[in-house]
Amino acid sequence: MTEHDSAVKAAIEGELRLLAPDVRRSPELLGALLHPDFHEFGASGRHWDRASIIASLAATSEPGARPIGTSRMKGVQLAPDLVHLTFDTDNNGRRAHRSSLWRLTHRGWLLYFHQATPFSSDAE
Repeated sequence: MTEHDSAVKAAIEGELRLLAPDVRRSPELLGALLHPDFHEFGASGRHWDRASIIASLAATSEPGARPIGTSRMKGVQLAPDLVHLTFDTDNNGRRAHRSSLWRLTHRGWLLYFHQATPFSSDAE
């Protein structure tokens, strides 16, 4: 496995952890994966910072919820400390194209930026 492959693999593993219900319910587990300067443009159109996304996910994630489905996940290492992921999600029929930037820090790979754009089946 090349350095590039291991960086992309680490970012994908982090992204999949962020989609797991037990992680989404836990401010500590979420915080461990988010860069201190994290921000997101959500599928709702809202701009989220680190504190607001942690509070919202921890308050709204239901125990026993299914993991969010993913497809077409792929990544590219843009720089030694930066990986870009793209993928689609399906969360109980709510579908979105997603883009994430992961940065390598002294704590490992952390999600720095995320964007979600809703789409319907006929607009793939």
